Amino acid sequence: MSRTAIAKLAAISTQPTRRIIGLMSGTSLDGLDIACCDITGSGAATRVKLINFTTIPYPDDVKAGIRKVFAQRIGDIQRLCLLNPWLAKIHAHYILDALNTWNLTPADIHLIASHGQTIFHAPRSLHNIEDAPNATLQIGDGDHLAVTTGIITLSDFRQKHIAAGGEGAPLALYGDYLIFSKKDKPRLMLNMGGIANFTFLPGTNNPHDVYVTDTGPGNTLIDAAARHYFQKEYDKDAEFAKQGTVSPPLLRALKSDEFFSAPFPKTTGPELFSLDYVERAQKASDTTGLSPVDLVATLTRFSAETITDAIRSVWPNPNGKIYMSGGGAHNPLLTDWIKEGLNSVPLFHTEELGIPGDAKEAVLFAILANETVAGEPVDFGRPGMPAITMGKISFP
Repeated sequence: MSRTAIAKLAAISTQPTRRIIGLMSGTSLDGLDIACCDITGSGAATRVKLINFTTIPYPDDVKAGIRKVFAQRIGDIQRLCLLNPWLAKIHAHYILDALNTWNLTPADIHLIASHGQTIFHAPRSLHNIEDAPNATLQIGDGDHLAVTTGIITLSDFRQKHIAAGGEGAPLALYGDYLIFSKKDKPRLMLNMGGIANFTFLPGTNNPHDVYVTDTGPGNTLIDAAARHYFQKEYDKDAEFAKQGTVSPPLLRALKSDEFFSAPFPKTTGPELFSLDYVERAQKASDTTGLSPVDLVATLTRFSAETITDAIRSVWPNPNGKIYMSGGGAHNPLLTDWIKEGLNSVPLFHTEELGIPGDAKEAVLFAILANETVAGEPVDFGRPGMPAITMGKISFP
């Protein structure tokens, strides 16, 4: 690294507008979300304009390669080691292809903000190993991204969160507060990816009043059941769930895990909420003979009820707006049951706030990168929500 590289980064930090590409690949392994954003200001003065957005689906061989190590406590260390640069190069070429499609060049982009692909998430509440820290692992190395694209890259955001006392997730808080918090407009930003999480913005503009947490499964169990029983990547339009009937005994068993009574903020992942978790709940509730459609219906209800239970614990009588993002926002049965559980409070999509729901997480990581180079930490005044900026910096 030369003084020229540092000088370039310093110059970027003083630009009136920074053009940043945010990348997100979630636990559903759908593909890579690429959001090209123009960001002005920082902190409470942050303004974001989404210039271009695309999702490039992972081909079957990429999904298969990741799933061989994804959420596995025991696996092939060499395969994991190889996947780190391999996936980064794939992501880099996806970025270059997107830029070409948008008639842009790497020289037009100031920064890349890469979330990476989560392989294993291990907060203490999941691993229960005495004297061991919170931990998480994302692959898709930032140096390979920077060198292949020629663009300064920020990556590995979750490690700083853990180092400062958090669990590495959810990180949506840091962007949601900056761009969606409005005085006298209480809002709840509900993201339903593989795991569901929300940021509650009560309309006070005081960061100490904000809540954030994972709530439990969003799509991860529904998707896993769709793959296992129907050979589909997900339950499109709740086709299978709508044919089924919810099993109350299984639903009670699914909701009995201690995760759901743990205080906020908390985080989880498919390391806990897997088909093994479902199988244990079925055995405990004597529902192993449940039909596949009844199972998917019950899993959909499980996601809906744990989401609404969590929301009600911080917002007993919703009097504002709930804005949805993530794949679960497209599941009509899931969203209907969430509305039902919240006394028919209206649900909106983040498009109404200027950011498409499918792009929101990638945009939020672009905002995290912007704060790292041009902002200051926000003090949320709560354990597990450290006042930090995040991301390791890689130069081409």
